[in-house]
Amino acid sequence: MNATLRLTTAQALIKFLKAQYTERDGITQPLFAGCFGIFGHGNITGIAQALKENPDFRYYQCRNEQAMVHTAAAFARMKNRLQTLVCTSSIGPGATNMITGAAAATINRLPVLLLPGDIFARRNVAPVLQQLESEHTQDISVNDAFKPVSRYWDRINRPDQLLTALPEAMRVLTSPAETGAVTLALPQDVQTEAFDFPAHFFRPRVWHVPRTRPDREALRRAAHIIRQAQRPLIVAGGGVIYSEATEMLRRFVDATGIPVSETMAGKGSLRYDHPLNLGAIGVTGTFAANQIAHDADVVIGIGTRYTDFTTASKTAFQNPEVTFININVAEFDAHKHSAIALVGDARATLEELLPLLEGWQAPAEHQARARQLHDAWEQEVQRVYDMRHTPLPSQGEIIGAVNQLADPNGVIVNAAGSLPGDLHKLWRTHHPKQYHLEYGYSTMGYEIAGGLGVKMAAPEREVTVFVGDGSYLMMAQEIITSIQEGYKLIIVLVDNRGFKSIGSLSRSLGQEGFGTRYVYPVNGRLPGDELKDDVEYLPVDLVANARSLGAIVFRASSYEEFVEAYKAAKRTEITTVVYVEVDRYESVPSYSWWDVPVVEVSDDPAVQAARRAWEVGRAKERIF
Repeated sequence: MNATLRLTTAQALIKFLKAQYTERDGITQPLFAGCFGIFGHGNITGIAQALKENPDFRYYQCRNEQAMVHTAAAFARMKNRLQTLVCTSSIGPGATNMITGAAAATINRLPVLLLPGDIFARRNVAPVLQQLESEHTQDISVNDAFKPVSRYWDRINRPDQLLTALPEAMRVLTSPAETGAVTLALPQDVQTEAFDFPAHFFRPRVWHVPRTRPDREALRRAAHIIRQAQRPLIVAGGGVIYSEATEMLRRFVDATGIPVSETMAGKGSLRYDHPLNLGAIGVTGTFAANQIAHDADVVIGIGTRYTDFTTASKTAFQNPEVTFININVAEFDAHKHSAIALVGDARATLEELLPLLEGWQAPAEHQARARQLHDAWEQEVQRVYDMRHTPLPSQGEIIGAVNQLADPNGVIVNAAGSLPGDLHKLWRTHHPKQYHLEYGYSTMGYEIAGGLGVKMAAPEREVTVFVGDGSYLMMAQEIITSIQEGYKLIIVLVDNRGFKSIGSLSRSLGQEGFGTRYVYPVNGRLPGDELKDDVEYLPVDLVANARSLGAIVFRASSYEEFVEAYKAAKRTEITTVVYVEVDRYESVPSYSWWDVPVVEVSDDPAVQAARRAWEVGRAKERIF
């Protein structure tokens, strides 16, 4: 007779999660490192009770449901998607607060397990508190909103449904190609119901994460195309880092002489000082990478999904005969741009491709041009670092100061605003995990929560969070969690009195920064940047706010003061905020184009000029 264990749905769920492991390259580790959560009536007697009974499955308290998903995603990214965290919430607004985090995780292909509470499965007491009613069906709740932003979604209406739902959830979470947010909606009554689960269901299970290898004929074709190339370019994406292929990429570049450009997720694939590293590509790219991309005849995309920022809205690659070769674990991404698709793990594929190119190198003049552009770009970076703009420092100088003062083995974290573009161009990466940018969704509010996840995954590393005043005001409360759990962050809070990135974009489109500044109305209207000085700023004291959350805070009003403040922050024991005002209008130059449509009809000459410029850029967009 098969042994059984009588457990509630919630107890069985936690017991199962504790027994799941991942393995790649012979290294085995628990899939889940614990659970973040906020308890309410929708999970307090189910999941909360199960967590209380399992102290070896660590529960972490947080302050915001969206933030905890960001923390889990950042943790998973730092762990190369081989380990993650669980997030639980009550029903209603607690659940829907997680949707933005779920979208960010799925877009960035990062595994997180979400366990939102749900309405009563037995329905007789409906409508319960926070229930969304529909006159067309009773089989709906706000948790259905998770479906488009989850890679796997299920509602557990009976305890025994765990037997089939959980293995499928684990399959998706551990799949390099399909991973993202997994949502299991848990009706609050079902969480507490008991069932006789088969004991073998809870035996430890190791999920092997494969290094899939591409088709041999596709490899042969790709090698033949590369051997004919005169101006090849590699676009290194996040897949290079997730597959731990950075050393293999360096060997590949050294052997072939093909220069490398990096996406947001792929920055750090090659050390910044490698002579064939051209840096960032695309909208936020360097002039070095974008000039080589413009003329490239063969583009080798490794672990990239070719977002519009990477391709400069399909204008980056202008060679009429350009051919793409894409290495990606996801068939969907590998086939983009009508490419020769090498569907496989980045490291394994490069290992098999390199011998097929033995004895071949990119033309010497192409390599020489790439090296010259690399050196020219490094001079431009140093120019920005050394600007010493007054009276307020520029944002680029602040980035340079941190780059020079931070621990080279540390990690910097950012997500939204003007900082990602400046960091993508200017940051000098020393190791694959140093540059942590959430730019798949570019989520305002990710920064501090994401920094916490990074620190939890790598407590031995110094973690510096860059955050603008706009993002900070949206979600700063996980400062409390970092202090509660003893995870020190250095937070560089850059104040430009509003939304600097969109203000700059607005000005470039003839909109004068409308609605992007933190100022009082003038004559009954919120002014944009047409009034630069004759405005009254809002009386927001970000220093006092950060201090009220328990952080140590240093204020800087010049470059020199910032340097001393950051040095002091490195010496503290708890989360420390370094606050600095920067010049809103001093920006790092742009070396590319982004498709942001401009209105076709306007009486404003500035808008008319922006429309004409947009039409010129739009004409360069290509369909491959």
